Amino acid sequence: QVQLVESGGGSVQAGGSLRLSCAASGYTLSTYYMGWFRQAPGKQRERVACITGGGRTSYPDSVKGRFTISKDNAENALYLQMNSLKPEDTAMYYCAATRGAGWYCPQFPSEYNYWGQGTQVTVSS
Repeated sequence: QVQLVESGGGSVQAGGSLRLSCAASGYTLSTYYMGWFRQAPGKQRERVACITGGGRTSYPDSVKGRFTISKDNAENALYLQMNSLKPEDTAMYYCAATRGAGWYCPQFPSEYNYWGQGTQVTVSS
């Protein structure tokens, strides 16, 4: 059974940094797409980073250059380093996974089969 558990959220001032972690169990990261999504109140869930089994990463323009996704296949762990945080980054952040071995990560939440419970990130101005 695939399980994802996020940690590392919290409150930080604008310009600060946070590192989110996602502990995965029940499968091997190298055979799955992994993504970080976020959802703010009243807004749709959006992908902020993803990484393929082979290590190819992708980011939207809103976080490019500030967020970095990485994984440790041996530890079955996924990370999101967030720097230069802005108030608009405030949201619940989710770790997600879906099986696949293609060149590009799936973009939409509906394409991911497994989700963590989320961790809150709050950025104050």
